[in-house]
Amino acid sequence: MPSPIGFNLLVWTAAISEKMNPIADRLKTIGYDGVECFIDTQEVDVYRQFGDHLKQLGLLSTCVTVVGPDTNPASDSASVRAQAVSHLKGAIDRAHALGASVLCGPFHSAFATFTRREPQPDEYAHSAEVLHKVGDYARQAGIILAPEALNRFECYLCNTMTQLLELVRQTDHPNVRAMFDTHHANMEEKHFPDALKTIAPVLAHVHISENDRGTPGSGHIPWDDTFRTLAELDYTGWMTIEAFTRNDVDFANSINVWREFSQPWDIAENGLKFIKMMQEKYAV
Repeated sequence: MPSPIGFNLLVWTAAISEKMNPIADRLKTIGYDGVECFIDTQEVDVYRQFGDHLKQLGLLSTCVTVVGPDTNPASDSASVRAQAVSHLKGAIDRAHALGASVLCGPFHSAFATFTRREPQPDEYAHSAEVLHKVGDYARQAGIILAPEALNRFECYLCNTMTQLLELVRQTDHPNVRAMFDTHHANMEEKHFPDALKTIAPVLAHVHISENDRGTPGSGHIPWDDTFRTLAELDYTGWMTIEAFTRNDVDFANSINVWREFSQPWDIAENGLKFIKMMQEKYAV
């Protein structure tokens, strides 16, 4: 069986609501196996209701979230780290209500928050301690946590698969694994096959994302290397398209998306065709 294919709803909005039901309907119709939802601080029932709709459609789900400076797992402040644990437990509650199997994202440290120095050993230790505690909570919910390495302009703690692997190994929890995002790897990795092989022992989730965040297959990501290596590694996890637009202006501004790359349904329809073509080509 090929890896399941998902689509991240952030191309439309960061806010989950019943307005997303028709979009989920169409994603199911065109052939997706699941959707990925951003987790914020909305009421748990919002996610439960949307999750019920997904179940009726026969769609599976994953989730993505971030943390800020007040909930930073890598902080040198014990109180901030305690807030990080509480915040991430809340994200797990919402992901569980949705029915998700994976919660991914750069929640190892605060998004776009910099100390103006290279990452320190104690920051990895602090982050690992928080992730281990939250891993216990995720295990009870049946959820895999998949922290994500970001590019240097959005993060400093984990930019590469080597750094991410070290963090996951320090965390030492079966429910804390890792994800690979092709957009960020395009900026930070020397060689995609080597990066994927580095993270392979803990790889649980993959974001299929073009270099400009537009339609997968339309840019210069080394897709053949990516799919060939995933096949060699016998990867069976999600392949989820993560692309961005300016549909949700507040979210777009927060991640520095200043122009349209592709229209949402162009990304969804042509991206799905592209992934299926590559899956068939490399049997992954």
